[in-house]
Amino acid sequence: MSQSFVIPLEDNLVIRGDVHEPKGVTGERPVVLICHGFKGYKDWNFFPHLAEQLAKNGFFAIRFNFSCNGVGESLHHFDELDKFAINTYSREQADLSSLFEQLVQRTLPFSEQFDLKRIGIIGHSRGGANSIIFAAEHPEIKAVVTWNSVSHVDFFPESLKKQIREQGIGYVENARTKEQMPMKANVFDDMQENVERFHVISHLQRMTTPVHIIQGDADNEWLVNGASTMKETASIHSLAMISGGDHTFNATHPLKKIPTQLDEAVNETIQFLQEKL
Repeated sequence: MSQSFVIPLEDNLVIRGDVHEPKGVTGERPVVLICHGFKGYKDWNFFPHLAEQLAKNGFFAIRFNFSCNGVGESLHHFDELDKFAINTYSREQADLSSLFEQLVQRTLPFSEQFDLKRIGIIGHSRGGANSIIFAAEHPEIKAVVTWNSVSHVDFFPESLKKQIREQGIGYVENARTKEQMPMKANVFDDMQENVERFHVISHLQRMTTPVHIIQGDADNEWLVNGASTMKETASIHSLAMISGGDHTFNATHPLKKIPTQLDEAVNETIQFLQEKL
């Protein structure tokens, strides 16, 4: 069972999400936040499945849309590209803070049964970096899982940066829909102004919260290498390589069947969170 929620923010922004409830739950249960990545959204591909599997295994699972991810009330289409164009890591961290505040204030669905001493976070791709940054700044987070995470926040090509510098706007293609998605200069300004805050590797070196890095070995080479680099930062962190797994663990949108690689990633995630939470 799941219930939807909406958190209004400043500047007419909103966070839309869903809380998945464990079946037959009694007493307080751990809570897990699920962060989508760049060009992702809460209802895309494997996110509903992941949330359902977490709930089946005793966790409250919260999947949500970052307020400037480009997906509006439709929930399934990029109908707010004006917001996508100016989305930043700072905006996403502020969204996470707003969501976390509502979580601890118990205003979300089912929140009377949240165990606020057992909170975890999962992030895919760019969402992995956001999860690490947020956990580093919020010791209330007791466990982090990353799926095919970036190890550096600035993964954008120089050609895109050049286009934005010269024209004031640049475009990235959505491989699935072929949409040309706009980006503006403030996105890069934000990263330059927050180099230390957004330095994923430095956070991993200092964090006392364990991070389980799950990475498909058939993903982009720079992500595979980055996963190994992240694991080597501290002995508290762990790495699971998924054989044959690509950037989505071989799952396609809409999700109609569960690939072996996705199933393995889900099982790795649940096992780690059960151990740590």
